[in-house]
Amino acid sequence: MLRPLTLALLLAGMSAHALANSDLLTVYQEALANSADLAAAEAEAMARQEVLPQARSQLLPNIGLGAGASREHVDIDGRGMSGKGSDNYGTHYYQASLTQPLFRADRWFNYQAAKSQSEQALIEFSATQQELILEVAQAYFNVLRASDNLATARAEERAFERQLEQARERFEVGLSARTDVLEAQAGFDNARAARLTAGTNLDVSYQALTRLTNRDHTQLHGISHDLPILAPSPADPQQWVDTAATQNLTLQASRLAVDSAGQALRSSRAGHAPSVDAFVRYRDNRGGAELNSQAIDSRTSQIGVELTLPLYAGGGISSRVRESGYRLNQAEHATDALQRRVVENTRNLFRTLTASVEEIEARHQAIVSARAALDATQTGYEVGTRNVVDVLEAQRTLFRTVRDYNTQRYNYIINNLSLKQVAGTLSPQDLQDLSNWLNPDYDADRDFIPPSAEEAARQMSLGRTGGGSAPARNSGSSSF
Repeated sequence: MLRPLTLALLLAGMSAHALANSDLLTVYQEALANSADLAAAEAEAMARQEVLPQARSQLLPNIGLGAGASREHVDIDGRGMSGKGSDNYGTHYYQASLTQPLFRADRWFNYQAAKSQSEQALIEFSATQQELILEVAQAYFNVLRASDNLATARAEERAFERQLEQARERFEVGLSARTDVLEAQAGFDNARAARLTAGTNLDVSYQALTRLTNRDHTQLHGISHDLPILAPSPADPQQWVDTAATQNLTLQASRLAVDSAGQALRSSRAGHAPSVDAFVRYRDNRGGAELNSQAIDSRTSQIGVELTLPLYAGGGISSRVRESGYRLNQAEHATDALQRRVVENTRNLFRTLTASVEEIEARHQAIVSARAALDATQTGYEVGTRNVVDVLEAQRTLFRTVRDYNTQRYNYIINNLSLKQVAGTLSPQDLQDLSNWLNPDYDADRDFIPPSAEEAARQMSLGRTGGGSAPARNSGSSSF
């Protein structure tokens, strides 16, 4: 279970300068301070902590004071008595009492249930903290994804614009048909529409950060293409499943709900049991009717033990027992269903991450091949062996490949954090580790294509191999 944001507060001063150009930790710290969902969850957790002292109070002594006053009028009819008449008199009294439960089985089980409820509230708040870490990361990298997509769309638009200009020039000197100009115009129009859509998507993605931090952001640090793409460690999926089964916070909270429901059932059954209380009482009465022309005052002190045994309560106790039994069954089945989902998500995320390592490498190589193919197609077009349709398709293939590569890279980051969340190990340190790979000078229009792919494509165009390298990968730890 996470401790109350200790690490996050230690990180608080590390990137305070980044207001115009925000980094991941800055966004996370602002989300901690401004997230309405987190503040609501904290208030809910603190409110639910109060069930424990309230339940404990039912096992502790109950001390009370009381006082009262009254005015009474009495009429005497005289039958069987020596006379008749009436009297008016006033009374007042003071009293004190102390009651100590000696045997209250229902209250004891309620107290045990309150312990589980209190711990459940804290774990659910920790789960909300983990959810905020993942939500911040998703919002942050969705912006970077949208920024790279916009840069790709701009580059594609410029490339199609240049192709359109070239097609027009060749048409004017009679080197190509008008069909080539129309094909190039259609490609440019589609690229322009895609660029406008990508710009809207970027604006929309920024709104998630605004909601989390309660302020606008204009630019973020980009992620380096040198980020290691590593397989999950340990490499055995069953170890991840075992970790999730014991450390997943939502699953822990659900098991505590089962414990609480079990104690509630015992409390309901204890409604049939006797209750025993010890008591001390004192009462001081002043005033009242006179006896032999003298007012009667009295003082009463009591100490004793009181036993109460419920015999019949209209069937209410039995009904509460049945209700508690059903609620326990519901909690047990809900926990079983949740555990199955946790196991499923853990295995799926592990498989996805494992496959992502080779997929990202393959998509990196696809960029190299697509870029080399475009260069070759462009050269063929210039010498007349290829037409404009071939060039346009080669351009589309290159930019689609770049988008797929960047999308898969960002998916890998989020899936890595999601696997740690479902395993119950996600912490602010994971954001710190990711921040080590952020580049404050990242320019999406310049850096959306990995430099290694550019170099490898040039080498391939020259008929050489080994000129570039894929993203770093090995079988080591999946820590960033």
